[in-house]
Amino acid sequence: MDLANSTILITGGTSGIGLELVKQLTDQGATLIVTGRNPDALNRTKTQFPNVHTFQSDVSNPRDIEQLYQEVTSQFPALNIIINNAGAMRLIDLRDHSMSLETVTREIDTNLSGTIQMVHQFLPHLLKQPSAAIVNVSSGIAFMAYSSAPVYSATKAGVRAYTQALRLQLEDTHVKVFEMIPPGVNTNLQNDWAVQPNPAMMMEVDKMVNVVVKALKNDTLEIKPFLIHIIKAMSRITPGLMLKFGHREFQKFRQTTH
Repeated sequence: MDLANSTILITGGTSGIGLELVKQLTDQGATLIVTGRNPDALNRTKTQFPNVHTFQSDVSNPRDIEQLYQEVTSQFPALNIIINNAGAMRLIDLRDHSMSLETVTREIDTNLSGTIQMVHQFLPHLLKQPSAAIVNVSSGIAFMAYSSAPVYSATKAGVRAYTQALRLQLEDTHVKVFEMIPPGVNTNLQNDWAVQPNPAMMMEVDKMVNVVVKALKNDTLEIKPFLIHIIKAMSRITPGLMLKFGHREFQKFRQTTH
């Protein structure tokens, strides 16, 4: 992809991987459109990167997606790349019945439904562009369920399956379909966790996004840092061992919260 001459929309672009994408894609010379739910976070992003264009929008709300589409395609008809980065991840004990049915599916609404609905809404526009791309963010957890975050695990496995199917359906078009597959990354995603992850097992966000930018420029459709290759191989060779390794974190989490 020619990033310097692209107009790129990034959902959830005010923190974590999204904000680092803003930084590094700004350095590439791209025109950037950033969305997020929090107006204060959007204002901080705009202050830090004055040339970006910000829109308050929540991908878990279909009406917000429809409005975003109307505003963005009207103001930026050259839009040719969307990065479905907005995400939520919670540690959940499935025996905790204090959560409502609506609350327990929050990650599905953002991570999976939001990604699918964003693609469905913007695809007709992208198909009209001479060069276009969709970047969906899954996770190393798509290869290995993480018992501490069961709903998140389900959404990321779903994003991976959906992205593979989407790529096949669009194979005769000029819309490239990328899957960004990060391992654990040090971001604010884990700020509210009762049990913090081992920093030694996490990747720094700037290094992860550096891998992403190189892959986009080289049209590498599966964007995997080295650690993901290891996780993917181990999940095939010793799937039970990998599940048990991750499950130790849930046991710590349950001890902390009970």
